[in-house]
Amino acid sequence: MLKDYVKEQKPGKEEMKAALKEERAGLSAYQMKIKEAKLPVMVIFEGWGAAGKGSVLGKIIKNIDPRFFRVSTMDKAPSEDEKRYPFLYRYLVEIPEAGKFQFFDTCWMEEVTQGVFSGSLSEEEYDARIHSINTIERQLTDNGYLIVKFFFNISKKEQKKRLSALKDQESTAWRVNEEDLWQNEHYNHCQEVFDKYLTDNNRSTAPWYIIDAKDKKWAELQILRYLNQAIDTALKNHSLAVPILQNTFRLKHQPLLKDIKLNKTISDERYKKDLKKLQEELETLHNELYLRKIPVVIAYEGWDAAGKGGNIKRIAEALDPRGYVVNPIASPEPHEKARFYLWRFWNRLPKTGHIGIFDRTWYGRVMVERLEGYCSENDWQRAFNEMNEFEKELSDWGAVVIKFWVQIDSDTQLARFTDRQNTPEKQWKITDEDWRNREKWDLYEGAINEMIQKTSTTFAPWYVLESVDKKYARIKALKIVIKRLREACEAYDKTH
Repeated sequence: MLKDYVKEQKPGKEEMKAALKEERAGLSAYQMKIKEAKLPVMVIFEGWGAAGKGSVLGKIIKNIDPRFFRVSTMDKAPSEDEKRYPFLYRYLVEIPEAGKFQFFDTCWMEEVTQGVFSGSLSEEEYDARIHSINTIERQLTDNGYLIVKFFFNISKKEQKKRLSALKDQESTAWRVNEEDLWQNEHYNHCQEVFDKYLTDNNRSTAPWYIIDAKDKKWAELQILRYLNQAIDTALKNHSLAVPILQNTFRLKHQPLLKDIKLNKTISDERYKKDLKKLQEELETLHNELYLRKIPVVIAYEGWDAAGKGGNIKRIAEALDPRGYVVNPIASPEPHEKARFYLWRFWNRLPKTGHIGIFDRTWYGRVMVERLEGYCSENDWQRAFNEMNEFEKELSDWGAVVIKFWVQIDSDTQLARFTDRQNTPEKQWKITDEDWRNREKWDLYEGAINEMIQKTSTTFAPWYVLESVDKKYARIKALKIVIKRLREACEAYDKTH
């Protein structure tokens, strides 16, 4: 893209002045339309060192009410703590709420291209990161985000001139770093790397705009024009349905819920013996996971009163409390509802070597949100693929992803609901919503079957826990967790 880039004709002084006034007013007007439409806007600034990203950004945001935007500066290498999360983590936690702007002074491009320059990223790792970036940008735009990406382009001669001017002034010398100087010295090589990235990451839903950045006012006008055009198009498209993508992942066949035998039991004596043995095993494995820095995500879904809490408790009892977190997932808070639905789960991912347990999960999108009308049909139909992609990202990061569906029959649920309602110390566990959901048992069962069939992948399969006998389900869950964690440790040892 950079090699084929043809500069636009720069307007004259008076024309520039009039055009800037018009486009600035246009952006000011659009901010209210964005708020009303609840359109979240990500604006990404990338480019050569000393190309003027910061100063132009300062001019752009003057046209927006400060309550409606934030700026994220991502030009520093990830910290040691950030390196313990997936590559995309530190960027995704910064995405905007609906109706607001988020400006990124460099984003994921910087980290990837720096990895190429330093040689720390292999070709295979580069390709994997491009795939991750393209996937998450598509997910965000499919879920109503506008992503506008600008690359500030200047010549080698212009860059050298600016770097020299900055270095000559005591008040600005600090703005020139070794990376900028190296970039200018190796301009042609850097241009090739940037060009490849821009080409690999250029998509119609989130295209790159190359900005002639030699003149700051001209750069500002180009950005305002592209940004205003993009907002206008996004507002027109905001209510349109998004195509449903075909599944590209290998699935593991699973039986329908009605075909699963629920008569499995375990004696009290055997339960106590197995529980002690398995928890000791899991405790040892937790230490081994920590040493190998393997992250673990354990996801629980199931019928109300199926026994998720007791099941989670028996796993958590075996773990070092410093190395795990149980995330109880309820209805999204307003600031969570105002963002991409997977955002609140990205925010709760465990660090490497740690275990994150989710008591209900992202699968609410295709169950309660689907059946209660909290999202559109297009939203939940897209979600099957989006959640598979999310879990593939976790798996590629090195995480062990274990998903449990805790299964009981309708009669067992009724008996447990009645017991809770009639026992004072258990009444807090039963709500009117539980009874309402029970009336939709058949609808939920159909949605759950579809969920399991479409999201039980080879890298993140579903495991059904037969929980009419809660003790049997607890032992089965412990055995599965231990097996998966042991396999992960063995696989790690073979490759390190």
